[in-house]
Amino acid sequence: MFEALVNAFRAPDIRKRILFILGMLIIVRMLAHVPVPGIDRDALEGVIGENSFLQMLNLFSGGGLQNFSIIALGVNPYINASIIMQLMTGVVPRLQQLSREGEYGRSKINSYTRYLTVPLAILQSYGYLALLSSGQYGVVQGFDLTSFTTLTQIITLTAGTILVMWIGELITERGIGNGISFIIFAGIVAGLPGAIQTFATSPDLAAGLAFGLLAIVAGAVIVYIQEGQRRIPIQYASRVRGRRMYQGGATFLPLRVNQAGVIPIIFAVSILLFPVQMATYFSVSGGAIESIANTVIDWLSQGSPLYAIAFFLLVVGFTYFYTAFTFKPDETADQLRKNGGFIPGIRPGAPTRDYLAKVVFRISLAGAIFLGTVAVSPIIVGALFAGSVVGSFSLGGTALLIVVSVVVETMKQLEAQLMMRNYEGFIR
Repeated sequence: MFEALVNAFRAPDIRKRILFILGMLIIVRMLAHVPVPGIDRDALEGVIGENSFLQMLNLFSGGGLQNFSIIALGVNPYINASIIMQLMTGVVPRLQQLSREGEYGRSKINSYTRYLTVPLAILQSYGYLALLSSGQYGVVQGFDLTSFTTLTQIITLTAGTILVMWIGELITERGIGNGISFIIFAGIVAGLPGAIQTFATSPDLAAGLAFGLLAIVAGAVIVYIQEGQRRIPIQYASRVRGRRMYQGGATFLPLRVNQAGVIPIIFAVSILLFPVQMATYFSVSGGAIESIANTVIDWLSQGSPLYAIAFFLLVVGFTYFYTAFTFKPDETADQLRKNGGFIPGIRPGAPTRDYLAKVVFRISLAGAIFLGTVAVSPIIVGALFAGSVVGSFSLGGTALLIVVSVVVETMKQLEAQLMMRNYEGFIR
């Protein structure tokens, strides 16, 4: 890995991409410390430290919520808009047609996603302010939609989300890897010094060693699963084009065990946060509504059995959903048939499509169960280390999965870029 990084900095174009990513992440971290006016930050820090729901929101906002900065919403509205658009693509004929039109169709769908992000950001910024101004927290003073301060806060938070979304897309376009994942990654890594300082203030050596060993093992397993793949043998027949004859050959079609990467975790967290977030708006309204809202918050609070079960099932479901969205057996089978390729023992056309769909379904089951297990492992770790300072790191499993997945994906793309430029240096 270190050799690949050294070689990457030797290539001017790749070095430029890496430096661009670093520059954009530095800008994001600077924005995370630009505060929104009218917020009691000392009170907010105490509230976040005691509320696991707000901790998760802070994680996926890239650490912006902790300071209630102009990017306090982070990429949450954009992620929610992406989920809605992907769900609508499966049911709206016009969007289905656009998804089949190549780069133009993807560009149009991405534009619709950006447009949808704006009203979602406005709604979510209003929700954050209403939640933090309630008697339960009292962090925001003078919350009123008719006041200039509140309108300024909503506009600022919405503009911050649009800015982060734009930076994420710039990283995807001009850098290496997925920009949104990089922004979340940067927020997680930025919180590590504070977590280490918290542990250092009240060290528990035995629990710390056990937790560290568990993190190392989990990281190794994540890398192993992320690199796992099923290789489908492909045979190409000899064919004649014009006056040339192309000799046939054998290759393979790599199908990854976890084709969805870290996306199912992000989607599942966004879905789970939504009902809790809505319930918190009514948690101080009084009467039966307040009782129902508090019941929803208790049921879906992190660490509850219902939350763990729902989280696991959502991760499994989104793994299959995203895999079906990114890998289409019918298109792959059609491309093989057009290029004269076939799977030994499987006839081209519909039989190849059915075979690929069956293989993808089976290997995705292993990937989905793995992702679901890693997603709920922080709850188990939190229960095992309850009462210890290590128990405060219960969000570490999800964070570890995101960090390792982003690093692995980035290194794979980096090595692919290097292989294109120095093929002989990588194949020995």
